[in-house]
Amino acid sequence: MKTLKPEGMSPKWPAGFYAIAFWLLLAAAAPEAFSDMDQSTNPAKQLTLEELGNVEVTTVSKVPAEIWKTPAAVYVITNEDIQDSGATTIPEALRLAPGVEVAQIDSHQWSVGIRGFGSNLTRDILVLIDGRTVYTTLLAGTYWEVQNLMLQDVDRIEIIRGPGGTIWGPNAVNGVINIITKASKDTHGALVNAGGGNVDQGFFNARYGGGNGKTFDYRIYALGFDRGPEFHPDGNNFDAWRTAQGGFRTDWTKSDRDSITFQGDIYDEGAGQSVVATSYAPPYSQTIDKTALLSGGDILGRWQRVQGEGKDIQLQAYFNRTSREQANFDDYENTFDVDFVDRFRLARQQISWGGGMRFTHEDNPVVVSGLTFTPQNRTDNLLTGFFQDDIGLVANRLILSLGTKIIHTNFTSLQWQPSVRLLWTPTDHQTV
Repeated sequence: MKTLKPEGMSPKWPAGFYAIAFWLLLAAAAPEAFSDMDQSTNPAKQLTLEELGNVEVTTVSKVPAEIWKTPAAVYVITNEDIQDSGATTIPEALRLAPGVEVAQIDSHQWSVGIRGFGSNLTRDILVLIDGRTVYTTLLAGTYWEVQNLMLQDVDRIEIIRGPGGTIWGPNAVNGVINIITKASKDTHGALVNAGGGNVDQGFFNARYGGGNGKTFDYRIYALGFDRGPEFHPDGNNFDAWRTAQGGFRTDWTKSDRDSITFQGDIYDEGAGQSVVATSYAPPYSQTIDKTALLSGGDILGRWQRVQGEGKDIQLQAYFNRTSREQANFDDYENTFDVDFVDRFRLARQQISWGGGMRFTHEDNPVVVSGLTFTPQNRTDNLLTGFFQDDIGLVANRLILSLGTKIIHTNFTSLQWQPSVRLLWTPTDHQTV
């Protein structure tokens, strides 16, 4: 086994970069940023246990529902929970949820699992950001190092511990993690956060939002950090990590019925890795320490029409670009996804149905001779449909949920994923 010293490491940003960026942003934003500090509150701490049970979640059925009336093991991590915990990344925030196991592997890799099934790619758990699926189709998992957000803009993280296949389909075997960001109207004004140390060698977050709070609102943000390697007893500090990212969100309320959202992100990263590369020529196997070049972006649009209580239609589409250049393989992915949901009432029944299609084109060129993907270029497709009927029984204290997901991919023929759930609420304070 031969070990290669770090090569191709991306140059670190200048030491004074963060200080300059901090003071420039602070000078521009200080009047508004500091004026809002004294007005900040923590509303979650003022809620009673009954009010906490009435917090609405959307991940179970893709529509708002009170958490105590959902037939699933759901846990919600609020923005206040995240801020109080001191978490600086999404995986660190997930440690707040019971039944979610998070272990840090190195400076930028985590093993995240639900009910004991954890791995560095979080397989069998569907991870979404504002309804956008963020796993790679090549390895069917989630790269947590490229899922970076301004945690101040995260409204909540909804976690289903257990199967969520009826609504969400593939990769939701052990659970669903849905990260939901705040609406633009809730992020008016300026926010600047910067600092540095011996591990987080420099970081800054900046956001500005505006609008009239009624018909049109927006926000833009930028974040970046340079994180040093973790401690390694052998002194091989291979896992330095740096990131630059920016994005926007706009919310347009056209009328009392229609609302439209556009949002997007773009990022560029360098993540130090130590990988084993094999080849058909001497030395056959070698450990390579190199900075993986990671970049990409996404843009999402969503339209929703509310037609009355229990009646609404939602149409969402997004495009996602991912580029990974590692020491032992490259992966370039372009994903296009469209999703439709319709919901209406019929007597004592709440019916939800919808469908979607996703196409992902991948290119995996040969980097080392011992690792070849065949074919090098391919397009994966995922066609889905779902139906769910929530039937109210015994004065709506007993609810029977029947549903199924229909899936067709280029790997499998038509498949059915049925589900049956029973929810009993004997009192306004108990759920079975």
